[in-house]
Amino acid sequence: MNKMLRKLMTLAAPSVAALMLFAAVASAHVTVAPAESSTGAWETYTLKVPSEKDIATVQVDLRIPEGAEFKQYEATPGWNVTIEGNKVSWTATGEGIQAGQFQRFYFTAKNPDAAGDIAWNAYQHYADGSLVQWSGEEGSESPHSVTSIVQTSGNGDSHSHGSADTGDSMSMDEHKAIVEDLDKSSGTSPLVYIALGISLLSFLLAAVSLLRGRKE
Repeated sequence: MNKMLRKLMTLAAPSVAALMLFAAVASAHVTVAPAESSTGAWETYTLKVPSEKDIATVQVDLRIPEGAEFKQYEATPGWNVTIEGNKVSWTATGEGIQAGQFQRFYFTAKNPDAAGDIAWNAYQHYADGSLVQWSGEEGSESPHSVTSIVQTSGNGDSHSHGSADTGDSMSMDEHKAIVEDLDKSSGTSPLVYIALGISLLSFLLAAVSLLRGRKE
C-alpha cells in the first residue's frame, strides 16, 4: 500500500507543480481596473504592477487607448511621472518595485464616447534593462488589460469614483472604491480552472493506469 501511495504521489507531483507555475504566471499580469466603465465618463483607473522577476521594476509605460483622453494622475511617493502624447511613464526615484511586491498607480481618463473595448498596452522595465511588453491579446503570455466601455443613457459627461473637475487628490473612501473594483475585476482567470481540470484529469488517468497494471 505504501509503495502504491508513493507511486501516486510521484505521478501527481508534476501536475501540481505545473498548475502552481501556471497560476503564478496568470496572476502576475500588469492590469488596469475597472474592467468596465461607461461612455464619456471621467473614470479613475488603477494600474497595478507586480514585479514578477527577482529584480526590481524601475519604470512602467502605459499607452492610453485611442479615443480615451488622459486627464490627471495622483502623485505616488518614490515615482516621477512624465507624459508624452498618449504615453504615460512612471519612473522610480528609489529602489522601485522589489521581487514579491506590487505597486498601484492611480490616474483619471475620459472614456471614449462610443461603446466598445479599449486595450491598455503597458511596458514594464526592470533594473537589468529587460522589458516585458504587456500588449498581447487575451490568452497570450503577456496580455494587455481590456476595459469594456458600455453605453449610458446619461449625457455622456458623468464622473466615476469622484469628480475630476476639482483637481483635488482622492479621498480614502474613493481609494477603497478603486481597490474594490480592482479586486472584482482581477479575479482568478478561467485559464487557471482549465489548467486545474487538465491536471486532475492527467492524475486520474495515471492512477487508473497504475491500478490496472497492478491487477494484471
